Amino acid sequence: MTNSRSTFDLPAKEKRLKELEHFIAKKDFWDDQDKATQFLKERTRISELIDECEILFKEVEETDILLELAHEESDEESLTEAGKQIISLTKKIKQFSINITLDGQDDSKNALVSINAGAGGTDSQDWAEMLFRMYSRWVDKREFGFQIIDYQPGDEAGIKGVTFRVAGNNCYGFLKVESGVHRLVRISPYNAGGKRHTSFASVFVYPEIKDEITIDIDESDLRIDVYRASGAGGQHVNKTSSAVRITHIPTGVVAQCQQEPSQHRNKEIAMKVLKSRLYQIEKDKHDKKMQDLHDGKDDIAWGSQIRSYVLHPYRLIKDHRTNIEIGDVDRVLDGDIDQFIEGFLLLD
Repeated sequence: MTNSRSTFDLPAKEKRLKELEHFIAKKDFWDDQDKATQFLKERTRISELIDECEILFKEVEETDILLELAHEESDEESLTEAGKQIISLTKKIKQFSINITLDGQDDSKNALVSINAGAGGTDSQDWAEMLFRMYSRWVDKREFGFQIIDYQPGDEAGIKGVTFRVAGNNCYGFLKVESGVHRLVRISPYNAGGKRHTSFASVFVYPEIKDEITIDIDESDLRIDVYRASGAGGQHVNKTSSAVRITHIPTGVVAQCQQEPSQHRNKEIAMKVLKSRLYQIEKDKHDKKMQDLHDGKDDIAWGSQIRSYVLHPYRLIKDHRTNIEIGDVDRVLDGDIDQFIEGFLLLD
């Protein structure tokens, strides 16, 4: 029940649980509410994992006994039953293995996802919108919360970029896997000659941080621009200058929001996004791989993709990190991306 990313050491977890119980029993436990809440969440997670681990050990032992007896007595019915239990256990162990990989500092948090069109013109803007639909469908199937924060329509079709919030258990832990450049190969619907075209779009995922987490931002380092919201029509269009764009000058990080009718509310949301992105930058300093990915944001083009979606001359989606390939591209583009996410989380 282990992989190279996260090993579940039961004795160590039980020891940590006792330590947490000791802290929680102290009279001054609630003096620091943030720390207290963090300890309670950790206790709940460890308790749930220990319980799940013990149940799995028991089921493995019972299945092993059933299989041994079935072999000794040449009991076909018992062998069939043991086979069913093995299949069920295999699925449970896989899910447990995924659960124990989601033990990063921010894995349990909500996620902020940004999709931006790259090299490829209108085709890439259309591709960015296709990715947006794919993730929206994944969110729907998971029954997570969903909120569009910023939406920039394309010049002719698709979108230049979109930022949205996904709320639910382990959202960031799952979606962080999707950070990187996504490549599409197809016959361009925007090319009169019907030629094959390669498009690129980037996906970047950040953990949502709570307002009480302090990020040191000097007001003099911010440039705040107010403008009229624009979009595909309907609720995206606003005739007043309510949209807000905030630029953190030292880092060049930009956050914007135009979805709310209130300028004050848009500024509040944009600032939250900005804090989350700056927080992620600081965190990435301790993770070279993620830092390199962040630094390469401007190069949304060939050679930097994590996944390729080929619709012509054949139909295949391949993740270049895990070598997982899926031929049913329609199913994937309709939001069924769990095999790619789980494959990366369980990568040896």
